[in-house]
Amino acid sequence: MEMLKQTGVSAAEPAIAAMQAPALQQKKDERGLLLVGLFKLSKAVFFGAVGAGALNLIHKNVGELAMQIIEVLHRDPDGRFAAMLMDKADLIGGHQLRQGALLSFLYAGLCVVEGTGLMLKKGWAEYFTVVLTAGAMPVETYELWQKFEWFKVGLLLINVVVLVYLLWVLKRKRVREVGA
Repeated sequence: MEMLKQTGVSAAEPAIAAMQAPALQQKKDERGLLLVGLFKLSKAVFFGAVGAGALNLIHKNVGELAMQIIEVLHRDPDGRFAAMLMDKADLIGGHQLRQGALLSFLYAGLCVVEGTGLMLKKGWAEYFTVVLTAGAMPVETYELWQKFEWFKVGLLLINVVVLVYLLWVLKRKRVREVGA
């Protein structure tokens, strides 16, 4: 007590700071959840656009579009890249485009539910996001194992960071509830 008087700090200030610390940490957790929610909503916009693009291509010549892409990228039309792109484009039909659009819209819907729930600070959204993110990890790992690509590594790392962060937030909330 004597030391507090010498430093000019009242006895109540450490107690007030101790009470405010959980509230400050909760605010930081909320900012992180807001960021994850925005990330999920941006994924929803992206996959919604992919689905709309797939639907837009149903009655179009995908091979012709592939050739236009090759020209825009200033690639050799007789090169390996062009041949691979043209081969893949020839395999895509209306049925595959409808399936791709449906899956993209479904995934976009899940991302909207996750992102909106997280931004509205709903506890169920944290658990929902943990389950969906953890459930996708084996598929992402398998895809990476099948064909290594750096963007897949980046996506996997982002999802691991989101998963670990959400688990950390959930654990902190549980500790706060038990301590209260």
